Amino acid sequence: MLRTIEAMIDATGQVTLAEPIKVAEPTRALVTILEEAPVGDLPNEAALLSERSLAEGWLGPEANEAWKHLLDLPGIEEVGT
Repeated sequence: MLRTIEAMIDATGQVTLAEPIKVAEPTRALVTILEEAPVGDLPNEAALLSERSLAEGWLGPEANEAWKHLLDLPGIEEVGT
């Protein structure tokens, strides 16, 4: 299985992963050096790339059915908006 993990590399070449990972045994990895600086408050690339596929599930008729009980809350006029 391929996974992408964000990391920072300092001036000495030390790699620091943004999140902890566990592997069962020594595992090969590829490192891609990005030319741009990290983005501050903007969503990360993985979130932006997954938005369309996640929207298909969130905006489908099954999701509308699952959340229709929220129509009883004040200020909610339509499911899916």
